[in-house]
Amino acid sequence: PTDDRLADYRQLRDPAARRRIEGDELFIAEGPLAIERLLESSHPVRSLLLSEDKYERMAPRLGQLVTPPVVFVTSRPLLGEIVGFDLHRGAIAAAGRLPLPSLGELLRGARRVAVLEGLNDPENLGAVARSARALGVDALVLDPTCIDPYARRTVRVSMGEILLLPFTRVAAGEWPAGALAAIGDAGFETWALTPAADADDVWQLPVPERLALVLGAEGPGLSGPVMAGAGRRVRIPISPEVDSLNVGAAAAVAFAIAARPAG
Repeated sequence: PTDDRLADYRQLRDPAARRRIEGDELFIAEGPLAIERLLESSHPVRSLLLSEDKYERMAPRLGQLVTPPVVFVTSRPLLGEIVGFDLHRGAIAAAGRLPLPSLGELLRGARRVAVLEGLNDPENLGAVARSARALGVDALVLDPTCIDPYARRTVRVSMGEILLLPFTRVAAGEWPAGALAAIGDAGFETWALTPAADADDVWQLPVPERLALVLGAEGPGLSGPVMAGAGRRVRIPISPEVDSLNVGAAAAVAFAIAARPAG
């Protein structure tokens, strides 16, 4: 477990240690499905660390690669010693981050984007990314306070889909006015999701050709400046006995409504 070649995988549950190890260059993908998405992506793979049974499962897929990555195979107990806990999924990979595109580059050619403000829960961001990939959203735009999309739990909950979904982060000085203006200038209508009763019913609106759906964090929702800067405030009609939807669920519903056939 002290082998220098395994340094990428140590202390996975220690946030401070992981910041030192990963910096702005490295991230971790956990689980066979997330790793399969990683292998489909353009991220440079540094290595894989697999338990013996997971290696047997993944060996055929690895054998199909033109340039297979370095693979370390170990017993389950030793895998736990390396990463610092019992890794039930038995499969983990280390890969390099890609440089983020500019907002203009991200919007070019896109028809549907999700704009996220203040999402600080890795599982919520992972759920949004997975739904985005499944329901026709082309890219994510993150405000300066959103959690790192390359966080291990985010990658895991997205089932690796976030590694195939273009995204960028808006600089603090450009949020929200500059970013929303740039999105509008690129031809997008911006719909800010809110449970407010006076917002427009999203089912009653024709879906524009280019649409940016804006979602906020659990609890606080979208900030006042974002609400004011969006082109329209929209709501998903739900039972009056329920306060709101989880942001991951709200995103999935909104993405599906936006993807519905015309008419």
